[in-house]
Amino acid sequence: MKTENMKKKKTDYNARQRIRCFFVFVGLILLLTGLALLNICVGSTEISTKSIIDILFGLKKVSETQKSIILDIRIPRMLEALLLGGALSVSGFLLQTFFHNPIAGPYVLGISSGAKMFVAFTLIVFLKKFAYVNSITLVMAAFLGSLTVIFFILLVSNRVKNMSSLLVAGIMIGYICSAITDFLTTFAADEDIVNLHGWSQGSFSGSNLDSVCFIAILVGIVFVIVWFLSKPIGALQLGEEYAQTMGVDVRKFKVVIILLSSLLSACVTAFAGPISFVGIAVPYLIKFLLKTVKPILILPAIFLGGGVFCMGCDFVSRVALAPSEINISTVTSIFGAPVVIVMLISRNARRG
Repeated sequence: MKTENMKKKKTDYNARQRIRCFFVFVGLILLLTGLALLNICVGSTEISTKSIIDILFGLKKVSETQKSIILDIRIPRMLEALLLGGALSVSGFLLQTFFHNPIAGPYVLGISSGAKMFVAFTLIVFLKKFAYVNSITLVMAAFLGSLTVIFFILLVSNRVKNMSSLLVAGIMIGYICSAITDFLTTFAADEDIVNLHGWSQGSFSGSNLDSVCFIAILVGIVFVIVWFLSKPIGALQLGEEYAQTMGVDVRKFKVVIILLSSLLSACVTAFAGPISFVGIAVPYLIKFLLKTVKPILILPAIFLGGGVFCMGCDFVSRVALAPSEINISTVTSIFGAPVVIVMLISRNARRG
């Protein structure tokens, strides 16, 4: 009788979990669709709904200016916010799995700042010598910057066992990298300083179809690899000893996690600059909504959630003070920081 009751409870729990997951994913897809339409239809330049439909479906000839605004500016920007928001959220989730702490994220640990420093240096050198820099060069520079900071963080983690001290060390490394970036900017040509400053504050404004295609390929490949690693990631979440009993080579697997996380955060920094709090706030919100930590479910939801979050923040940054724009990191901080505060309070309450 007791066994039957346990089976019934487990069946009921699984049924409720499936229903919860269904509604969460449907909600995320609806939000994504709504925000995509808003980002396409609303902007500093007014374009009628009829004209937008004509442009999207090629129903009749329309103004070339309006066509360019929709196809060359708004749609690429919307797609870039979706892809990079998802990439940054997944990167944060991987770092949280690695450090076993929900506060670990690319921005907080200084990884984004390290990537920004290397990208700024690359931009200054290449723009001065060649007046051109391609996407692969920027991503590789950001990737090297991310790995450099992670190397120092891992060195600190061997000496410091307290996670809060490690986070403080990450923040300090971030400040050092930001200071070096500001120093490097003084060597840039006058006409490039404004662009470098705007990029360093975070923005999706420089997007185009070529960059979106490159981002989609890179982020898509990395995400598929991460998703196929769901089982060992889930084992690592339960502890290194448990992961070893499940046949996971923990040391090698941690290196893989760091490389994949660095590549995702590098892609974000290379194309949009450093963006704050997304990598912490979104994974927490998705875990809270799904009531599970299973990577096979969490990862696609986190990617969609990151896309929704960044698309919404980008819409606010464009529209709030139109025709002027607010830096994307300012908006993500406004919406993301309260989530992190609530997360810290709830964690302390549970421990108490």
